[in-house]
Amino acid sequence: MGTFTRRVAAGDGTDIAYRVTGPADVAASAGDVPTLLLIHGWAQSGACWGDGLIGDLAARCRVIAMDLRGHGGSDVPAVDRLTSEDFGGDVAAVLAAEVPSGGPVFLLGWSYGGLVICDYLARADAIAPAGLILVGAITSIGRGQAGGRVGPQMRAALPDAYSDDPATAVAALQSFAGGLAPAGQGACVQRLLGTSLTVPPQIRAGLFAREAANDALLEQSGLPMLLIHGTADAVVDISSAEHLAGLVPGALTRFWDGAGHAPFLDDPDRFAREVDEFVATKAVAGGVR
Repeated sequence: MGTFTRRVAAGDGTDIAYRVTGPADVAASAGDVPTLLLIHGWAQSGACWGDGLIGDLAARCRVIAMDLRGHGGSDVPAVDRLTSEDFGGDVAAVLAAEVPSGGPVFLLGWSYGGLVICDYLARADAIAPAGLILVGAITSIGRGQAGGRVGPQMRAALPDAYSDDPATAVAALQSFAGGLAPAGQGACVQRLLGTSLTVPPQIRAGLFAREAANDALLEQSGLPMLLIHGTADAVVDISSAEHLAGLVPGALTRFWDGAGHAPFLDDPDRFAREVDEFVATKAVAGGVR
């Protein structure tokens, strides 16, 4: 097992960066090792998960942690290239490059990453994944969308968090990052803040400049789903997960008592166990051993 940094050109020419942890040869792993694609949230990158967690997940899966366009090591596109078609195309490009044989794929989206998963599922050429894992996620965006209801921490950060004025943006992003990591993890807060500051202001703003309603898409998808959400999440209101659980028959819910917006930072070991259990169960159900 190793970690490999790669890039792929999306449909509009934007390069998408990602890291693969697991077997170097996808052909050798196809058919017996599921792929787990991790999609991070707003103003973060594929580094948010932490190497320890990715290493734990890679004991069972071939793990891909991608950087959304405009984030991390991916190219910064024009603001008008932050559409559902673009984000969905980025996921499709990564999957086409890394899972050419059509092996079992699980999509895990944190926060805004849940919306990006829906962007992919909305594509006419999307290949249905073996399951979805939504973590503190939104799945719709826009006024009145129950699947996109945000909490006070997110509302307090905007619009200052995408200001061109450094002092204004840093103060808002510092407060926001401080609420993501568990108490006492100052180094983690600084890492998250530093990542947010590398995302250009126009990209931070552009991610909110669209609307999408995906209730029907998810309700009709028939896909197995695991919903992980902290009861103390002040970024994405837990009602977003409760709404989705009511829409999708059989959706599994894991509501972590007292956890915040990033359960994988609160307790990485527990997070890995819950993801592993879901993947193992659904992979076996799909015929993968």
